[in-house]
Amino acid sequence: MNPKVFLVLRILLGLFVLVFGANKFLNFLPPFEGLSTDAQTYFGALTQSKTLMLVGLVEVVAGLALIFNKFGALLAIILMSVSINAVLFHATLDPGNIVPALVLLTLNVLVLFGYRDAYKGLLA
Repeated sequence: MNPKVFLVLRILLGLFVLVFGANKFLNFLPPFEGLSTDAQTYFGALTQSKTLMLVGLVEVVAGLALIFNKFGALLAIILMSVSINAVLFHATLDPGNIVPALVLLTLNVLVLFGYRDAYKGLLA
């Protein structure tokens, strides 16, 4: 992958997760509209159990790591679990708002591909 393209993708993913992670603490983005009852119940349970705070912390740390390129390869792998869960949540409970989750997953996969040399020892 072209280093400049990878730099742009890495910073885009970093900013994306940094904003959404910070939103879990500061609530500056408007909430999704039209959530089903099941989605509201699930999201409410995640909020009440403080699980979303942990996800927000992971997103903020991953965003900073990707922006500053420190431990980015590690945090890109950890962030993949957040990406997959976001897509699954929206695919099953909130399909009308799946686009940001798909963007997150796509950026995450592309960044993982950009870091592929860092994973050679892990996959040997």
